[in-house]
Amino acid sequence: MDLDIQEKDVIVVGSGPGGATVAKELSQRNKKVLILEWGDNAPLTGSFWQGARTLLLPGRSMLFTRQMLGLVRGITTGGSTVHYYATSFPVPFDMLKSYGIDISDEVKELKEELPVAPLKDEMVGPMSERLLDSAQDLGYSWKKLDKFMYQDKWKPEYKFGHYGDPHRVKWSARMYIEEAVANGAKLINGAKVKKVLFEGNKAIGVEFTKGQKKYEAFAPKVIISAGGIGTPVILRASGIKRAGYDFFFDPLIGVRGTVKDIDVPTSEIPMTAGVHIEDEGYMMTDMAHPFATTAMFAAGVFRFHKMFSRRNTLQIMVKAKDELGGKLTDNGGVRKILDKNEKQKLRRGYERAKEILKNAGAKSIFKTQYLAAHPGGTVKVGELLDSNLKTEYENLYVCDCSVIPEAWGLPPTTTIIGLGKRLAKYLLEETK
Repeated sequence: MDLDIQEKDVIVVGSGPGGATVAKELSQRNKKVLILEWGDNAPLTGSFWQGARTLLLPGRSMLFTRQMLGLVRGITTGGSTVHYYATSFPVPFDMLKSYGIDISDEVKELKEELPVAPLKDEMVGPMSERLLDSAQDLGYSWKKLDKFMYQDKWKPEYKFGHYGDPHRVKWSARMYIEEAVANGAKLINGAKVKKVLFEGNKAIGVEFTKGQKKYEAFAPKVIISAGGIGTPVILRASGIKRAGYDFFFDPLIGVRGTVKDIDVPTSEIPMTAGVHIEDEGYMMTDMAHPFATTAMFAAGVFRFHKMFSRRNTLQIMVKAKDELGGKLTDNGGVRKILDKNEKQKLRRGYERAKEILKNAGAKSIFKTQYLAAHPGGTVKVGELLDSNLKTEYENLYVCDCSVIPEAWGLPPTTTIIGLGKRLAKYLLEETK
């Protein structure tokens, strides 16, 4: 089978927001880009079964710590943005500048290019509105959050795209990949990259498998964007043994209560509004879930009588900023403990969320088990990467959540797209 993998200018491994941005930007400027994606490229249907295949397969897209804390990652074209809640959170510019990285121009550029704005009032669902009113009544600075959504395409009858959005209201990195392919980039799905190939101190390509076959692809530049877990696994297999240590995974809980006078529609958009309580180290937002997730999380804490209560459930997500720590195994197993400080942050957030829910009229309040959002910081700038996201090897770069150098606790997509745009500019300058 001819995969058309030779004579490329750049290989991009992974198609989440980092890799997709680099691929789109470089292909726009006539660079020959090869994109290798482990997941599939099936058209998005929004069905639970498709979402389960790309998000909930144990050992592949769903991973567990020894404390049975679950981490999920989207393995499909577009990565986790196919399943994210489309929240654009402010970039920590000062923190990045302290590492020699200024993406203020790139973030301004992406906000002109992508649909970033708070939701218009008619898109605010009854759960979000009730929680916003309750939190503000108690004195919280609870405000609408910026969303990556094409709001003019939205219709009240559209379900929110938890498992992928067939209506394309929610922006995902898959759209950047589509642009890259339209510009001439080559996308290969089902391609699992095993390691980077070197000649002396230079990266010259990658080795990957597709089906039962092994392939080698070569290019003058290689960008690894396989995510906070996938990237360090590839780099470690390539000889960069320090990858995959001392990372964050943004632990979270859901705090739920039941109300009788609200019917939460399937179109309710999660993370419509919220508050970042920075000095206490966590954020709180409304969190609508689809039926299957509602049932699964209720069953996980033995609230079986609440499994089928999605329509009259109010939920607040509490997401904490955890300390750096832990390690990944060579196969991507997660070895990290949720310590008492992080549990205390989540407990404090739980008490605040409970107060907001009670004020909103909710009864029978409980919290879900611990989960984790987006692992990152596994290949940090300042340790394994320079300010241009380059490794110790020539021609080898990283662009995804793994590059973030400090503890996080926030939605990272805006920051990662900004980093991707900056890296693309740097590579274009280098190859002039």
